[in-house]
Amino acid sequence: MDDIKLTGLYDVHNPWGETDPVTLRGIAPRIDGLAGKTIGLFATQAKLAAVPIMEAVERKLREREPSLEFSWFVFDHNLNVAESDDFQDFKEWAKGVDAAVAAVGD
Repeated sequence: MDDIKLTGLYDVHNPWGETDPVTLRGIAPRIDGLAGKTIGLFATQAKLAAVPIMEAVERKLREREPSLEFSWFVFDHNLNVAESDDFQDFKEWAKGVDAAVAAVGD
C-alpha cells in the first residue's frame, strides 16, 4: 500500500455508459396566485396511494381557493408517461393547466 497516494479524489464512472448531454433549462416561473387558475393533478393508478393523495390535495387547495379549477390526468401504467402511448395525451393535458401537482404513493 505504500505505492498508493491517498488524495481524496476519485474518478466516478456512470454505470450506464456515455450519455448525450441534456440542455439545462430553468424551472417554470411560479404562477402569480391561485385565483381562477387551473391546477393539473397527475397520478398513476399503479401506485395505490397516488389517487387518494391527489384527492386530498384537491380538497385542501379547493378549501384555500374556491375559484380553482382542476384537471386530472390519471395514468394507468407503472412506467414513465413519456415512454407510453399516452404521451401525446399527456402533453395536450399539460398545455391546459396553469400549474401541476404529481403524486406517487405505495
